[in-house]
Amino acid sequence: MEERLKKVFKEALGIEEEIINDELKYNEIPQWDSVAHMNLVAEIESEFDIMLETDDIIDMSSFKKAKEIVSKYLG
Repeated sequence: MEERLKKVFKEALGIEEEIINDELKYNEIPQWDSVAHMNLVAEIESEFDIMLETDDIIDMSSFKKAKEIVSKYLG
């Protein structure tokens, strides 16, 4: 799951996979702004065939948090 999520982050944000780790946070890099965040959410939903709740979209403030949220939906 983590590798698939890294791929989604890489493609949705247009960043190198090397910088995608638990420390990567929303708005700490120019590529991850509010517009990119919605694109990222759409890509995550598509890749994992899930529909994120609004609270989870708002709470997804880092790659680490994204892993926790996606894991919750995958069971």
